[in-house]
Amino acid sequence: MVFYLIGLGLGDVEDITVKGLNIVKNCSRVHLEAYTSILCYGLDKTSLEKFYGREVIEADRTVVEQESDAILNGADKEDVALLVVGDPFGATTHADLVLRAKQQNIPVRVIHNASIMNAVGCCGLQLYNFGETVSIVMWTDTWQPESYYDKIALNRQRGMHTLCLLDIKTKEQTVENMMRGRKIFEPARYQKCSEAASQLLTICERRKAKGEECAYDENTMVVGLARVGWDNQKIVYCSMKEMSEMEMGEPLHSLIIPGETHPLEVDMLETFKP
Repeated sequence: MVFYLIGLGLGDVEDITVKGLNIVKNCSRVHLEAYTSILCYGLDKTSLEKFYGREVIEADRTVVEQESDAILNGADKEDVALLVVGDPFGATTHADLVLRAKQQNIPVRVIHNASIMNAVGCCGLQLYNFGETVSIVMWTDTWQPESYYDKIALNRQRGMHTLCLLDIKTKEQTVENMMRGRKIFEPARYQKCSEAASQLLTICERRKAKGEECAYDENTMVVGLARVGWDNQKIVYCSMKEMSEMEMGEPLHSLIIPGETHPLEVDMLETFKP
């Protein structure tokens, strides 16, 4: 039989493709990957089950990354599906699942859908002008990595746009709870455009303090995107300093640092100035 990876798109339950919906209705088991992204606020497993007319099994990070056999179990004898917000290959985790399935000689089919990787074109920047995508993580008092800066700087040197994917923390545990084996999780946290912009400006200040030239400054224009594909989608084009103080509302957020722009791109971006 077949293991299906099915993209759900970006907005709500109705964004699944017709092909994907038909497969979901006919599979023996359907799992929902519930940590690399989220569906529209207010939607949960119950909402999906009501729309699909069947049970959906939630699969958190531990299940997907460490207990994948629980998902693949029986897929050699019956059809099993894993639902993924966006496109199935928007996260490397899902490629690993495909490899594990193939190692067990389980046929795999992928049903693609829209993801943030292509939907960012809604701001007017042309997709083929994007360089390497980076992930910006939430800083703590003791852990403040800057490795993504070098990729941004390289994209800037090449005149390419940079899509910054912002951090998501779901079902995270404190060190104490992990050590004690307590299944107590912290509230979900989603990085904001303002937080990401502030971190980027801090990195710039640190580089300048070392005598280095920074790839951008507080006047560099950036694009903030919130809830792309949702009914209340928001796009703002402003300076990085302004973005560090900008309220974009509920998650999910993404940030773009434009490179060299075509006049048509500029005309589109101008429509999103606050």
